[in-house]
Amino acid sequence: MLTKSERTKQFILDTAAPLYNEKGIAGVNIDDVLAATKLTKGCLYGHFENKDDLSVQVVDQMLKKVSEKMHMTVAKGKTAKAKIFAFMDFYKDPIETYISGGCPIFNTAVEADDNYPVIKEKIAATFRAGQEGLTNILKSGIENGEFSHDLDPAVFAFKMVAAVEGGIIMCRTMNTVKPMQSLIKNLKAELEQYSK
Repeated sequence: MLTKSERTKQFILDTAAPLYNEKGIAGVNIDDVLAATKLTKGCLYGHFENKDDLSVQVVDQMLKKVSEKMHMTVAKGKTAKAKIFAFMDFYKDPIETYISGGCPIFNTAVEADDNYPVIKEKIAATFRAGQEGLTNILKSGIENGEFSHDLDPAVFAFKMVAAVEGGIIMCRTMNTVKPMQSLIKNLKAELEQYSK
């Protein structure tokens, strides 16, 4: 059971997450968070040292939420192929995303690249963990006979993530889901070529 203080901090993080995901770290100011939460500055600073502290914790929360949701979705697959397809399907609608504003991993990665080294490393760790997880799923698919040994798990995992993340930003910019749906269909068909 969370204390009142912990609930308030969680409320601030939950409320600030879509602001950060839509406007970016530099685009959000403390007044935006105060207006959305309807809390006082004193209350906010009772939970966070400064905007940088708030930003890091909001990004942590967004990464944790999207990673947990992704893992739950992928874990429902009974086979390696089903797990990989579940990963792809998680991104099938880049307009209406799990956290409002698009993929927080991609959104934050672009902004953090040159400006926020601590956050950049958090994003890099998320990408590395995701790549490793997908690569391991594909390796297990080869080991259990679902996929042929011609499949290079690390290369396919990287290609898939790069394509999907790039597809998200392009579809959001063009305000259409159709290219993403075609991309996912194409990636699935490519993976099927390695099915035994």
